[in-house]
Amino acid sequence: MGLQPDDEWSSFAREFGIRLHRARIEAALTQEELAYAAGLTRSHYQQLEKGLSRPGVPANPSLRTIVALADVLGLSLDALVPPLDHDGRARHTVQRRAAR
Repeated sequence: MGLQPDDEWSSFAREFGIRLHRARIEAALTQEELAYAAGLTRSHYQQLEKGLSRPGVPANPSLRTIVALADVLGLSLDALVPPLDHDGRARHTVQRRAAR
């Protein structure tokens, strides 16, 4: 049985959070410093790193938020946002399915 669309989005949101966390650590910023510089609250930023928008709900940040975070981190959007396949699904999700 394959992943459902919500499962794919959850996986994509978690991967986004992992990339965000790694980039923040590489930039030697605290969550609070990055959040403030990007115009977010610390709690909102923490949820993004967890891949959530609220408990049990995958993150779905606005384009403005993603651009602000990438700008503060000095990254391009494609360095921060996980790649998608031609159908708009998270590429790493599709690769896992193909490996089964």
